[in-house]
Amino acid sequence: MARRRQLETPSPEALKEIEAGIDRDLARGPGLRPPIADVVADAARHADPLPQAGREAAARDRADAERLRAAEEKGLVAVELPITDITAEALNRDRIVMDEEEMQELMTSISVNGLRLPIEVFEPQNHEDAGKYALVSGYRRLTAVRRLNALSGGERFKTIPAFIRAPGSIADALVAMIEENEIRAGLSQYERGRAAASAVHDGVFPTVDEAVAVLFQNASKAKRSKIRSFALIHEELGDMLAFATGLNERQCLRLAGALRAGLAEDLRTALEQAGGRSAAEEWDAMLPVIEQAEGAPQDPSRGGRPKAAQKIERTRKTRVARGITIERELGPSGYAIRFSGSEVTAELVDAVMDNVRHLLENG
Repeated sequence: MARRRQLETPSPEALKEIEAGIDRDLARGPGLRPPIADVVADAARHADPLPQAGREAAARDRADAERLRAAEEKGLVAVELPITDITAEALNRDRIVMDEEEMQELMTSISVNGLRLPIEVFEPQNHEDAGKYALVSGYRRLTAVRRLNALSGGERFKTIPAFIRAPGSIADALVAMIEENEIRAGLSQYERGRAAASAVHDGVFPTVDEAVAVLFQNASKAKRSKIRSFALIHEELGDMLAFATGLNERQCLRLAGALRAGLAEDLRTALEQAGGRSAAEEWDAMLPVIEQAEGAPQDPSRGGRPKAAQKIERTRKTRVARGITIERELGPSGYAIRFSGSEVTAELVDAVMDNVRHLLENG
């Protein structure tokens, strides 16, 4: 039995030769061009003339293009954006004060070495109010580049590298902004509270509790409790305090205690009358009101008529876990619960206050 011969696809060169031969035959005799001539000619035109290495390189290029498109869609590719297209205040910034010396160092670094870390932006829906791109993180970097642009007369630093993110909501953008600042350069106590209170004011969250729970989700329970106290300071006195970021944690907690005691108007009056020119002067103006809330005797050096001492009534101490004792006392400012023992810490007291507050609100 004869062995069958395996057919092979003609090469592009062979197809072209066949087409040329057909054309020569048709030119010598009358008649119409047969359809097979068009089929052969079309096959010759569309045959891939690239060698194997060329086809592999083309395939790699297509794969690279697909990966690039996927990375761009996820916001993983930095692009150069005009600084005039970016609105830094579209989100209520959590950072209020920037150290001028650190800013000068950053400007020098960018001028000499360029910006090593791109900023993050997103495209807001309300372009009329928020601009083409709204800043998520990189406020200091953007400020530094804008200053350099101004110093150059607008000739240099016209653009800035940026990652274009697509946050699912404004809340996501706020979380990203706060996390970036907490990691790179910690916020002041007041700035943390202000960020939560401002998010409620802007309608991002319905309550301060929810704002703190989302924006500071990685913080401990005790720290979140303190941030709620700092938010209260911004809500009640934010428009009066010119040096709020100068308050340390202890001062913020004492000030929040006076606000909870209902002395907000007294504090505002004290600030207005003092007209403090520094954080220390503002604190000194508020301190008598805070001491009044705490039931402490007023310092005679501050002047004024001394207050008559009032008796403080205490109950018997009750011992609880870890050698801690608690007792109830009644003084000029009302009832209080006193904790004693070597294991008592500010975090423990804050956690108890947090539980009491939730109990009263949900009771």
